[in-house]
Amino acid sequence: MSSEEKRTWIYAVIGVAVPVAYLATVLSKVPGTDVAGIAYVRPMLTAIGVGIGAGIVLSIVAAMASPKDAGRTDERDREINRRGEYVGFYVMSIAAIAPLVLAMAEVEQFWIAHALYLAFVLAAVTSAVVKIVAYRRGW
Repeated sequence: MSSEEKRTWIYAVIGVAVPVAYLATVLSKVPGTDVAGIAYVRPMLTAIGVGIGAGIVLSIVAAMASPKDAGRTDERDREINRRGEYVGFYVMSIAAIAPLVLAMAEVEQFWIAHALYLAFVLAAVTSAVVKIVAYRRGW
C-alpha cells in the first residue's frame, strides 16, 4: 500500500469518526431543549480542529512507520488524487446549495451551520471513497 493510499484511509476514517462523535455530542443535548438553543459552536470548532490535527498527526505516524515510502508519489497516485478531489469538489458544490437555501429562508443559524458542516463532511468522505475505490479496483 502506497503512502498516499494510507493517508487516504486515514482521512476516510477521520472523516467518519469525528463527525459521528460530534453528532453524538450535539444529540446528547437535544432532550428537553430547543435545538436552535444548543451551544454547538465550541463542539463544532473542536471537531474541526480535532479532525485537522488527527489527520496531520496520523499522517506523520504513518510516514514514520514506513519512512522509505513517505512522500513518494507516482503518476498513478497523482491521478487518483486528482480524480478524488474532482469528485469531492462537485459534491461540495452541490451540497452547498442546502445551506444557501436555508440562509435565504432565514432559518436558525444552527441548521445553516450544520448543513454546511455536513456538506464538508460529505465532500471529504466522498473524495476519500473515490480514491480508495480507485486504489483497490485499479486505475
